[in-house]
Amino acid sequence: MSTEKKQPNIVFIMSDDHAAHAIGSYGSKVNRTPNIDRIAQEGMRFDRCYCTNSICAPSRAAILTGLYNHLNGVETLGHKFDGRQTTFPKLLQASGYQTGLIGKWHLGHGGDHDPTGFDYWCVLPGQGDYHNPLMYEMGRERVFPGYVSDIVTDISLEWLQRRDPNRPFLLMCHHKAPHRPWEPDDKHMSLYEDEDIPEPDTFDDDYENRSEAARRATMRVERDLDPIDLKREPPPNLTPQQLKRWKYQRYMKDYLRCIASVDDNVGRLLDYLDREGIAEETLVVYTSDQGFFLGDHGWYDKRFMYEESLRMPFLVRYPREVRPGSAMDAMALNVDFAPTFLDLAGVDIPSEMQGSSLRPLLQGRIPDGWRTSMYYRYWEHMSQPHRVASHYGIRTQRYKLIYYYGQSLGMTSYEATPPEWELFDLERDPRELNNVYDSPAYAQIVRELKEELSRLQAEAKDVPVH
Repeated sequence: MSTEKKQPNIVFIMSDDHAAHAIGSYGSKVNRTPNIDRIAQEGMRFDRCYCTNSICAPSRAAILTGLYNHLNGVETLGHKFDGRQTTFPKLLQASGYQTGLIGKWHLGHGGDHDPTGFDYWCVLPGQGDYHNPLMYEMGRERVFPGYVSDIVTDISLEWLQRRDPNRPFLLMCHHKAPHRPWEPDDKHMSLYEDEDIPEPDTFDDDYENRSEAARRATMRVERDLDPIDLKREPPPNLTPQQLKRWKYQRYMKDYLRCIASVDDNVGRLLDYLDREGIAEETLVVYTSDQGFFLGDHGWYDKRFMYEESLRMPFLVRYPREVRPGSAMDAMALNVDFAPTFLDLAGVDIPSEMQGSSLRPLLQGRIPDGWRTSMYYRYWEHMSQPHRVASHYGIRTQRYKLIYYYGQSLGMTSYEATPPEWELFDLERDPRELNNVYDSPAYAQIVRELKEELSRLQAEAKDVPVH
C-alpha cells in the first residue's frame, strides 16, 4: 500500500468584517463562537495576522494573488479584479484540484471580472442581500430563498456532495456576514436581548494628541450610525452619553447575531468533514477579510491602520501538520495565504508572489529571517461615507508608524489633506491613544522606523508619496 500523502483538501472559510476580538478563542469579552473556536482548539490560532489594506475588495485581491494592491490592480472598492492574472485557485485547479467558490466575491462582475480558476462558482453581486439573495451561478442570475449565511453553506455542502472523492478539492466558502447593515436571521433575533454588551476601554476616546485624520473620520458610534443600522427610534429623553450607549448596544447585538449564524454554519461544515471521514486530510481555515472597530476608539468600520482594523483572525486546522490548541505569535499577512495553500498542496509558488508560505509556522517553527515588520497602505482617500485619509505605514513588534499622506492620486475625487505622522509605542500604549511622533525621546526610533518603512516599501515594489 502506498504511504505517499495525498494533497490536502482545503476548506477556506472567510467572513466579512469579523474582528478577531469578537471570537471566543481570541479572548472575546463580547461574543461566543463555539464552532469557530473548535478550529482553534483543534489547530492553531495566529495572534499577529494582519491585512495589507483594511477594506474588502483590496484584501480579497491580495489573498487571491499573494500580491500587494498596487500590483494586483485593486487599490480601492472602485477597482475591479482582472481575472486574467495568476491566482492560487487557478494553480490548484491546474494541478488537479476541484475548485468551488460560494458566497461573497466583491471583485466585479462580467467578462474578465467574473471568478476564474473555479469549476463551480455562485457568488453575490457586490455586497449582496442578507435575505432571499440574488446570486450569480456560473454567470446566471438566480434568487435563493432564505438567509444568506445558511444559503452559502447549503450550496457549499451540495457542491461537496457532488465532488469526485478521488481528487482533492478547494472550497472557498465566503460569507457576507457580518457586513453592515447588520440583519440577523429569525433564529438569532433575540440573542443577547437581556444582556449588555461590554463597552471597550477606548469607547469614549476624545482623539487628543492624535492626527486630524482620527478626529475627522465619520465612523463614530454616537454620531454616524444611521437609521438603517439602528432599525428603531431610541427611547426619549436620553442624555447624549446614554444615547451613545444605546446606539452601541443596538449595533453590537445585531453584529453579534449575524456572527452567530456564521458560527452555526461553520459547525455544519466541520460536521460534514467528520461524517465523510476526511477531517484528517483537510486543511480548514477561518478568517475575515480584515478587522473591524467594535466601538474601539468610539468607532465602527475599519480602514485605519489601528490595531482593531489591521488585525485579522486566522485560525487553521490541519491534523497532519498542526498541533491542536497551538498559538503563533510570528507575523502573518493576507498576502501569505496564497503561497501557503500552494505549498501545502505541493504546487510551485510563483516567484512573483510577494507573500511567504506559513507552513513552517503551522509546524511550530519560526524560520531564521522571518519578518518582524509589515507594510500597510490604504488608498481610498476621504471616500464617503467614512472620510479616512489615505495613508501608509509599518508595524513592528513594538512600534507602529503611520504616514497620512492625504492625497487621492487619482483614486478618488477628494481634495488633499495636510500630511501628518503618528507613532505608537505598542508596549507602553497598546490601545494607541498617545502619538509620540514629536517626542524628543523617540527621535532615534522615528529615524529607524522611517528607514524600515523605506525598505519595506521598496521590497513591496511600492513608491513613497511626496
